Amino acid sequence: MFDFVLSDLFVVPAILMILAYFFIFFVVATIIKNNSIVDIGWGLGFVVVAWSLFFIGDIGVNTIEKLIVNIMVSFWGLRLFYHILKRNAFQEEDFRYKKWREEWGKWVVPRAFLQVFMLQGLFMYIVGIGVFYINMIEKEVNLILWLFIIGIVIWLIGYLFEVIGDKQLKDFIAKKNKDKKLMTEGLWKYTRHPNYFGEALLWWGILVAVIAFNAPIVFLISPITISLLLRFVSGVPMLEKRMSQREGWDEYASKTNAFIPWFPKQ
Repeated sequence: MFDFVLSDLFVVPAILMILAYFFIFFVVATIIKNNSIVDIGWGLGFVVVAWSLFFIGDIGVNTIEKLIVNIMVSFWGLRLFYHILKRNAFQEEDFRYKKWREEWGKWVVPRAFLQVFMLQGLFMYIVGIGVFYINMIEKEVNLILWLFIIGIVIWLIGYLFEVIGDKQLKDFIAKKNKDKKLMTEGLWKYTRHPNYFGEALLWWGILVAVIAFNAPIVFLISPITISLLLRFVSGVPMLEKRMSQREGWDEYASKTNAFIPWFPKQ
């Protein structure tokens, strides 16, 4: 268990699929001059690549276990795809990408290709590498069943955190309570970002399920990468920069953990 072979890091069919997938998004984005459509493709891309590898690989090897992992990825990816599609479809280019378009000037096309689409493709490969790897397994693996079940349980907890957190926030926004500017109830009482925490946790669950296939421990890079991205790059920092302007934020932030849930500080 946990043997590391360098070739395990290079699932070539997955690399080629991801390159082609984001190249299509790049072409469309260039035509309509809206690079923010790359966000729509993020969750869906994992689903497309995982199932494509499943069907071009040996379906008769560890079929049930591969199906379960792919279904977990699909629940997460399709939900995220729908959420972003519903929010961004037919909208103007997101302010982040619009700012980059202005800064890059005449170099916007090549820089968008490398720094937006190919970079996101790289992250997709890193985060999904364990899933892509097991879908290409050609020899039956003696699955570590108890570890596989633990992975499913961790994934389920993370998925529920994400779904419930989003639902609670949606209901709060719908109420349009003028006296309360911040969502501080439900899961939001224990973490300022239950949805981001849930997303990171479900990928840790997927890792545990993947390791149950006797996969290399180096695949730890997957949940570590998504956790760092959500906590320090594209998730928490960007949202908190905007939320920090709201009344009551300082008090809420001083009492409530930013990411990992815990009881509020007195």
